[in-house]
Amino acid sequence: MLELAHRLDRDTSGLLIVAKKRSALVELHRMLRDGEMEKVYAAVVKGVPAKKQFDIRESLHKHVTASGERRVSVKEDGLPAVTKVKLLGNSADLSLLELRLMTGRTHQIRVHLAHAGHPVLGDDKYGDFELNRALARQGVKRLMLHAQRLTFRHPIDGSTIRLRSAFPAGMVKFCETQFGSVPK
Repeated sequence: MLELAHRLDRDTSGLLIVAKKRSALVELHRMLRDGEMEKVYAAVVKGVPAKKQFDIRESLHKHVTASGERRVSVKEDGLPAVTKVKLLGNSADLSLLELRLMTGRTHQIRVHLAHAGHPVLGDDKYGDFELNRALARQGVKRLMLHAQRLTFRHPIDGSTIRLRSAFPAGMVKFCETQFGSVPK
């Protein structure tokens, strides 16, 4: 039996965790829920943040639209959510960010960054739709969000597991063009 323990939004690239045993799955879910798993993402966003490092602490509320689509919005009475942001590189109007999820809410990174004025490129739900259309005409047709690193204790023997996923080719090419390189 294989069970998905850590999932990603449909268009996000990067790491997934699959458990082979039910006991491992239960423990992995507990670690995720209790914030015992370090989750590091990278995203290319619109604009350049005013600070090199900052936290986004906005509560998030899940709802379903009249058409049945799942959406998330910043709302005071939503569930607490924290995203730690670090600027890795920038051009005049785009930035490459490292993002550490301190909580694991649905669409957390995408909603937090859009709310902060820095939507993820290629985000068809919360992004800058005009910019996304312009980028698509230039051949950029993906969500620029990547689950890059996961660190956690092995659910059975307690050893430290460090996983890393290289950027996909399209994201590497875009970052090299925009920022001159891709951080390791």
